[in-house]
Amino acid sequence: MTPTPRHIPIVILGAGPTGLVLANLLGTYGVPAMVLDRNPSTVDEPRAVSIDDESLRTLQTAGLVDEALTQIVQGYGVHYFSWSGKPFAKVEPTSREYGYTKRNAFRQAVLCAQLRDGLRRFPHIDVRFRHEVLSFSQTDDGVRLEVEADGAPTVVTCDWLIGCDGGRSATRERLGIKLTGNTFAEKWLIVDLLDRPDPFRHTRTYCDPARPAIRLPGPDGTVRYEFMLKGDETADFVLDDARLRSWIAHREPRDANLTIARKVVYTFHSRIAERWREGRVLLAGDAAHLTPPFAGQGMNSGVRDATNLAWKLAAVVRGGADASLLDTYASERKPHAWALIKMAMLIGKYMQPKSVMGAMAAQLALKAISLYPPARDYVLQLKFKPKPRFLQGFFVPDGALDAPIRSGQLMAQPQVELPGGRRVLLDDWLGAGFACVNWHDDAAPVSWPSIGAIPCRTVRLVRQDEDFPLGVRDGGIVARDCDGVLAGILRRAQARAMVLRPDRYVMAFIADDDGPSHPSTVTAVGALYQQYGITTDRLPGAADPADAVVEFGNDSPQTSGRRIERHESLTATGPGNARALITGEHA
Repeated sequence: MTPTPRHIPIVILGAGPTGLVLANLLGTYGVPAMVLDRNPSTVDEPRAVSIDDESLRTLQTAGLVDEALTQIVQGYGVHYFSWSGKPFAKVEPTSREYGYTKRNAFRQAVLCAQLRDGLRRFPHIDVRFRHEVLSFSQTDDGVRLEVEADGAPTVVTCDWLIGCDGGRSATRERLGIKLTGNTFAEKWLIVDLLDRPDPFRHTRTYCDPARPAIRLPGPDGTVRYEFMLKGDETADFVLDDARLRSWIAHREPRDANLTIARKVVYTFHSRIAERWREGRVLLAGDAAHLTPPFAGQGMNSGVRDATNLAWKLAAVVRGGADASLLDTYASERKPHAWALIKMAMLIGKYMQPKSVMGAMAAQLALKAISLYPPARDYVLQLKFKPKPRFLQGFFVPDGALDAPIRSGQLMAQPQVELPGGRRVLLDDWLGAGFACVNWHDDAAPVSWPSIGAIPCRTVRLVRQDEDFPLGVRDGGIVARDCDGVLAGILRRAQARAMVLRPDRYVMAFIADDDGPSHPSTVTAVGALYQQYGITTDRLPGAADPADAVVEFGNDSPQTSGRRIERHESLTATGPGNARALITGEHA
């Protein structure tokens, strides 16, 4: 007897970081989804060990960053050692452009458990472990999945299937999508240890031609060693406890006898899927791209995928946009993912010198760079990391070529000041959907319509040194640009307002002369909306004062600047949520 199919709008294959972040964001946007994974639960072994500022910002949007930070070592750097064991350079970034430190150590098993448990807040998100997809087929209307659930067959249908099932993605293979790029010839041994006695928090990278190695301290006394293997060394040879402990003792004798939690030989890849969408199936995370570990960006690139994809899926599923909006996912994300892969490959070449002479030349070059302050700052603050910026996609290009932040680029996250002098990060003030940021004294503030069920919050900004009451005024939130960061961005962009997408990329800057007589941006946005079949109750543009309110969809949970407790759904409309943000009251 054929089982009766169960239908759900979105099915996510894989309960790794990418799939779980995507599910949490969909939960925040009020979109029903199901996560399927063939394993008994989330992973219980260490894998990724570095989480960056962009990923922490996504956890902030999902309402989980406070909990996650309790298990994360924030703000670590990298110290480089020469072939003779002497330190010759260090990278210790201190800037917080996106609200958090750039490099942070974490344990993937802990984070995945937090993400899994965070889904309990959302009754419309269903997580099913021990569910293996045997096959799937597509129609114009959706996807049908044949699933083995605890040994029994079942059928699930969905509108959209998202393959977050790792580097060996069965989803990608069933679609016949090829990976392009390279596989590193070198193999690496990875050893995870417990209870390290050394409190040193920074990564040590040994650029030694004889045996390149890395030591990465983690939370709760964990430490990871990575050793590059020689061409004739087999896994059985290097996984011998006595041998690998002797390699560890050569770098840090106190670590040599620690308990081994995991040891494995890896081959690293720099590869990317030719297509990220096939009909109603999309790929994300390692299923779409494989990144060498030298820059710590593999998992973080997957989180970026989830952040980009979640609000677009919400807009399409809730009827606010045509399915073509999902094509902007790959066009926006793929170039940046490949740029990070190339950065990781360059770092890998630097870390793996082929000879002492090659190591000496590279290390002397870095020392020379350190003598020139702008170049030193470029390295120390990780400014060589490719900026999260789109070449094409869902945004209105601007002409401010020298602006620090342009349309299609991730907005910085400074702090804003609320009544009583309390400071919060920008995103806590903006909410979880679209946002339109205006100056409080703009006589004709710009208001933006929601897309589907994703709300748009219209907010007011007070200049750094201006004396003006903060709080809920005329139905909108008024906060101070306490460090002048946002004023500088708007000034350099020659804009009076900006519209931010739910993933905090700039969708449009509203120029000073945009208005009835110069409707350039509004016209361009109208064309953008038309291109992707976006329907709204009204066109964007100047709003009446009564229109400048804090808007929420009726069933879209919001974080309101604090962590959402499990099973809690903040669905109030109007300024009540704004008041909760400002006063800390329970909404």
